[in-house]
Amino acid sequence: MHSYFTVVASDKQVRAHSNDIHLLSSFDAETLIRHALSVVPNGGIIFDPSVIEENIKKIPTMEREYVTRILEMLKSEGLGESVKDVLELAKKHDVVQIPLPYLDLLKEISKLIAEPQLSLLVRIVNVMAVSAAFSLLKYDFEFISDSIYATFREREKIAKMNVKAAEYVYDYVRQTYGDILKFNLSPAKSSDERILVSGTTSVALGKIAGGVRFQSYYPITPAADESVYLEEVEVFELKSEVGTENSILNKSGSIVVFQTEDEIAAITSAIGAALTGTRASTSTSGPGFSLMVEGLSWAGMNEVPVVVTLYQRGGPSTGLPTRHEQADLLFAIYGGHGEFPRIVLASGDIEEAFYDTVLAQNYAEKYQMPVIHVLDKALANSITTCKKFDISKIIIERGHFINEKSLNEEYKRFEFTESGISLRTKLGDKDTIFWNTGDEHDEYGHISEDPLIRNAMMEKRMKKLDIAAKEIPDNEKLKIFGEESASNVVVSWGSPKGAILDSLELLKEKGLNICYIQIKIMKPFPTKVVEKILSNAKKIIDVENNYSGQLGKIIKSEVGIGPTNYVLKYNGRPISTEEAFHAIVSAVKEDKRRIVLTGGA
Repeated sequence: MHSYFTVVASDKQVRAHSNDIHLLSSFDAETLIRHALSVVPNGGIIFDPSVIEENIKKIPTMEREYVTRILEMLKSEGLGESVKDVLELAKKHDVVQIPLPYLDLLKEISKLIAEPQLSLLVRIVNVMAVSAAFSLLKYDFEFISDSIYATFREREKIAKMNVKAAEYVYDYVRQTYGDILKFNLSPAKSSDERILVSGTTSVALGKIAGGVRFQSYYPITPAADESVYLEEVEVFELKSEVGTENSILNKSGSIVVFQTEDEIAAITSAIGAALTGTRASTSTSGPGFSLMVEGLSWAGMNEVPVVVTLYQRGGPSTGLPTRHEQADLLFAIYGGHGEFPRIVLASGDIEEAFYDTVLAQNYAEKYQMPVIHVLDKALANSITTCKKFDISKIIIERGHFINEKSLNEEYKRFEFTESGISLRTKLGDKDTIFWNTGDEHDEYGHISEDPLIRNAMMEKRMKKLDIAAKEIPDNEKLKIFGEESASNVVVSWGSPKGAILDSLELLKEKGLNICYIQIKIMKPFPTKVVEKILSNAKKIIDVENNYSGQLGKIIKSEVGIGPTNYVLKYNGRPISTEEAFHAIVSAVKEDKRRIVLTGGA
């Protein structure tokens, strides 16, 4: 189906995407139909003039409902049913149109690079569209050339062909259209060492730096990208040392990446690796996580420190497999049969995800329980420029391992302790013997259905969550932006963070004082801090990418105070800055109780 990229460039930090388009670079009819009317006045549209006569009804990849909506809108404007009519409507909105005859240009380019077969050059259209955009924006061609060579660094011939094509189109557009646009793009200097990284790569790097040495997975969108990256860099070298109790993690090494036959095997193999003392994790998305919950329950019963990275996408069932949603939160918290402790941690941006990945591993080993690290599609597949990750800030906490001094005559893997945390050992250690089973058990691991043992074991396991709630510092549980005494409080989690932060600046200019609470640890929930802030709020606005306001339900359950207003989006698209801003204004000034956002193509 239709595929597109939204690129946001700014001399300030880019935290969210925008629905407003300043320059649309296209080479097919569907892109024009879907996006041309989102271009702002004085913005521009690059398009292939050969597609403008196409009838909208005859484009097979567009949903019937969408076609009907477009045609009705065009009819209301007195226009027809072709791509040309869409462009005509955009022109009425003062949008600049830049025809680019791709085929004619390709014929000229084929002469330059001595490649007579146009069929072999079709892929170059991508680079031509990009180069045309940068030419209009007066961006230095040297940067484009360098990027092409970096992309095709192992295929010099391909790189040269693309550079020649890009240069030809760049010059053609400059000569033909000159200064037709009123804005341009120039490099921004930075004193920080920066990287360009996706969410899945950020998590993968966090796992390497955080000491994960076993990763299992079954391919699923969008989680598989993380494991594929780990497979590409499975032998690595850390450039600086990581603070740790285990010196082996400071050295160069490798990670075992294991593709399994299904998600059940993925989590059980990760559990097996964790029992050997290895830091182990698995990654999946909603449907795969559904299959993992039996293994998750087994890990809970046996107090195994395993981490599941859960990338949410649109559901239910296969749902919207390549689209965005935040609807797995309650499942992450409650999924599994019976009751057992787990920690649920949610990241709000790509940089945060790197450091949270290490925290997830620390929590798992320190408290000997499963940890679910929750991200979403928008974070997984977005690519951002951010400060280079500083691994010298990473401290690895491996928890309580048995040693010669602590070894008793009889080792009790599940020994009753004041904290509920027992000494761990590595599977196969000749000096310690213990038993694992899916059944309830005594301190050694032997199956037991004794009612007193059952009570004691349940209390032992659940007690660890209370310890975690006390020991994990508040700055790891949540982040607070703005004045805590504000009468209007926004609560949210995950990827809406960027749009909300951008909105806070705009709201401040309008004289609206807003406090924003980004919840990071959902279980154990930071009840006291959240209760303190919400108890004085007149309006509590819950912003989420799901239908039912799942965070709001958790807040109501844990704090006893629920949101007064909801800003929700569940059409598979992330929340933009403009949407967040206008929705929060509507909630505060008009007291709209349920605002459903519908933006996105």
